[in-house]
Amino acid sequence: MDDDTEIGNVDYTRIDVDRTASYASLAGRVVIVTGGGQGIGRGYAHYFAAQGAIPVIAEIDGTNARRVADEVEREHGPALALETDVGDEDSVAAMAARTLDAFGRIDILINNAAVFSRITMAPFWELPVEEWKAAMHVNITGSMLCARAVVPAMMQAGWGRIINVSSGTHVKGRPNYLHYITSKSAMVGMSRSMARELGPWGITVNTFWPGVMQTEIERPSVPRHMFETMTRAQALPRQGTIHDLAKAMLFICSDEAGYISGQNLVVDGGSSFI
Repeated sequence: MDDDTEIGNVDYTRIDVDRTASYASLAGRVVIVTGGGQGIGRGYAHYFAAQGAIPVIAEIDGTNARRVADEVEREHGPALALETDVGDEDSVAAMAARTLDAFGRIDILINNAAVFSRITMAPFWELPVEEWKAAMHVNITGSMLCARAVVPAMMQAGWGRIINVSSGTHVKGRPNYLHYITSKSAMVGMSRSMARELGPWGITVNTFWPGVMQTEIERPSVPRHMFETMTRAQALPRQGTIHDLAKAMLFICSDEAGYISGQNLVVDGGSSFI
């Protein structure tokens, strides 16, 4: 394995955008990234801004949202930070309204926010019921609320991209994460129904399945040895990076992917074959 891809040999605090990926159709697009104040969502914000898009950092931690928006503005261009609780209908409605007030449009929604990093690992009969409810509330209900809030603007424009971030874990039956895996499995069915309903307005809806990924976020739910084991079991046995995910996300949101809807885009180094 190349030294540059060894587990843990990456500075996760830096996001140096790979500018070889170029999608001119994303210039000027307004992209809401939920959970964009850290981790993978933060990476998406940087990558879209580098294409000339305007990222809206919708994040429950307002301080993190503003920090990422400041990073993006220093390095790429305009961004907007919005403190948003995706599980709260009024907060989500305010997110959409403030985005429209600022830019007059909403082109892309990346439903990236999720309960995961600090969830309990346990057999399902031992999982706290409140934690189960929280995972469903944020991961599923939150994604539906966000999609519902942005759809009117997309319908009016006759163009839109909704990306519901799922996970390959649900096709593997991975144990001790039943609340997370159930919620991510539901994303697939939700996306397919949304795709059917929104297609007449030129709005595509797809699910995005990122592979095992380390970021600057501490993840007690995924110990280091699990990262190592899962990475080496992939068809491409190297650690994935934000560059791998973000460049695929750019594509599925671009005009080049305009005839793709209701599909699963799996970006995991060949960990899940579907």
